[in-house]
Amino acid sequence: MTGRSSVVPVPEGYRVGPWEVREPLASGAFATVYAAARHTGAEERGLPSRAALKFLPTGTRTPRQLHHLRELAEREVELLSRLRAPRLIRMYDALTVDDPEHPELDGATVLVLERAEGSLDAALEHSPRPESGPALLAQICEGLHQLHHAGWVHGDLKPANVLLLKDGSVRLADFNLAAELKGTHAYAPAFATPDYAPPELLWPEIDERGTRVRPSADVWAYGVLAHLVLTDTFPLPGGSTDARADAATRYARGAEELRLSPGLPEAWRGIVRDCLAPTHADRAARVPDTGALLRRVEAAAGTPRSARLPRLRPRRWRRPALVVGLVVATTLGAAAVTYTVRDDAPASAATPTCEKPAMYEDDQYGRGYTAGWNGTWDFTIAQGDGGSQVRELQCLLLYLHGITEVGGVDGEFGPLTHGAVVIFQKRAGLEANGMVGPKTWRALRRP
Repeated sequence: MTGRSSVVPVPEGYRVGPWEVREPLASGAFATVYAAARHTGAEERGLPSRAALKFLPTGTRTPRQLHHLRELAEREVELLSRLRAPRLIRMYDALTVDDPEHPELDGATVLVLERAEGSLDAALEHSPRPESGPALLAQICEGLHQLHHAGWVHGDLKPANVLLLKDGSVRLADFNLAAELKGTHAYAPAFATPDYAPPELLWPEIDERGTRVRPSADVWAYGVLAHLVLTDTFPLPGGSTDARADAATRYARGAEELRLSPGLPEAWRGIVRDCLAPTHADRAARVPDTGALLRRVEAAAGTPRSARLPRLRPRRWRRPALVVGLVVATTLGAAAVTYTVRDDAPASAATPTCEKPAMYEDDQYGRGYTAGWNGTWDFTIAQGDGGSQVRELQCLLLYLHGITEVGGVDGEFGPLTHGAVVIFQKRAGLEANGMVGPKTWRALRRP
């Protein structure tokens, strides 16, 4: 990223709402992230015992800097308060620091986020070309598809913005530069991480709305990321970021060839080459959408095919205004994206499979079983929904609880799945309404 660092120094033990700040976790151009623990007396809010607090300095900068920082904070708050998907980091709350006695913190926006164990960037420093690389890339692509499917462009996909949870699952994070599509494109702030920016965004045209970006920019970034994970090298030559940016510009003009590493597995070469097509038009022709890309990635990675995402209900919201001080109140249940009528199944869909249920540890709920590493305990689904949560539900019913009435594993919450849920709820002594909410998830994961 470009621009000055926005490190926010927060002393250990400092309290923000029900949270007590612990050690720093990461710091970037726009924010600082700290570990946090819920302090005594906050248990009634149903919050996890630990979280990550992302401090954005929206109260202590020059007017011009404040305008940019508040816009970045607003983008992330808006996206995370409206979208809930398994591969996107979860936001529990958004707070504003009101502390005139600490002017360096007064007015700062604090995002209370799901706590991860670390980033893909840190993991690659410790273990380049990880054995789990292909599986991680499949999850990253699934998250990108969930984001694009909901009508957003990430705008800054890179290893530092891919987080790894304790259970081994992936979450996309850091949506400061995310932008909502208005037709075929969106407008984002004029910032970029050059190593992951497509050629057309290295020297973009900027107007009062920002830089025009398209989903194909994320596709380019995914191609760079995949090449790095699988080969420990960037796909364009150069010993520095500036040199690689120059190579990307020459490549887009036809004066430089794309030289993929000989170490890139054959199954991935076509995928990476198509993601790194030199222009937006070429990329859009080779990778029409991330749904198609995801199917290719899953085949190359040898991972089970994820469920097809259903259509979204028409949105009934208006863009919220950024009020003075950025006082944000989010209600996750009401703000979550709701899925409804499914898409028609593809004619040549592969038969979905189930991973063997495995035990894992959840910070808030304790030990439980998963069958796909979604880690969902409180995401409510019902008949008519679809997606990877439904697929995991079907696997748990079938292979952990022996309820064969669920039928096949197709990721679609149809009548058979509804009936199987009712059977399970009756066995577990729960209200037999056929909806899978927190109580049913808890029972499903603890046979």
